[in-house]
Amino acid sequence: MGRKWNNIKDKKASKDTNTSRIYAKFGREIYVAAKQGEPDPELNQALRVVIERAKTYNVPKTIIDRAIEKAKGGSDESYDELRYEGFGPNGSMIIVDALTNNVNRTAAEVRAAFNKNGGNMGVSGSVSYMFDETAVIGIEGKTADEVLEILMEADVDVRDILEEDEAVIIYAEPDQFHAIQEAFKKVGITDFTVAEITMLAQNELTLSEEAQAQFEKLIDALEDIEDVQQVYHNVDLDE
Repeated sequence: MGRKWNNIKDKKASKDTNTSRIYAKFGREIYVAAKQGEPDPELNQALRVVIERAKTYNVPKTIIDRAIEKAKGGSDESYDELRYEGFGPNGSMIIVDALTNNVNRTAAEVRAAFNKNGGNMGVSGSVSYMFDETAVIGIEGKTADEVLEILMEADVDVRDILEEDEAVIIYAEPDQFHAIQEAFKKVGITDFTVAEITMLAQNELTLSEEAQAQFEKLIDALEDIEDVQQVYHNVDLDE
């Protein structure tokens, strides 16, 4: 699979020396998930997924609870969920997910980030067909064989189980996300190094040093946009 998920998470988190920025992104996403369904993670899978991901980024419980209470309180604040697709250097592919209360502003900012950093916007569907929506869950303290045994005992299907650095990463269909977590919780594993549903590239691209530097500048510009929640791509940046 090529990606080191814990390293990617740490890199994203380290960019935000002001943690209020990452807290704000999660607060918005939790609010929207709670607003669109039941404000109870046990009854709302979308809310449960974003809360689990927030925990892996050490988002405080007070931030999570505040966003849920805001949704319960009947706030009329509303956000549109948007997905942009585009290309970076050497045909690299990028997907940008955003939550915004101003569609025109966000579209302009995303387009500007692409145009100013060697990329260009594509039409809907021009990139996403090369990605698979995937549940990614990571734990520490077990081998891949031990993880496989736990999941087999729980009758959970997965795509792949890989040992990456000191963690074991499980790749599965999105609808298996909760079942995988429950299987681990039954054997006393409640802490996850990564827990999210992401867009995983079917094939990864390796760029030259110069092209990779330009690509990383583009990704940073996109991730710096306030309304952008997630940026997915097909470039191997592990090296």
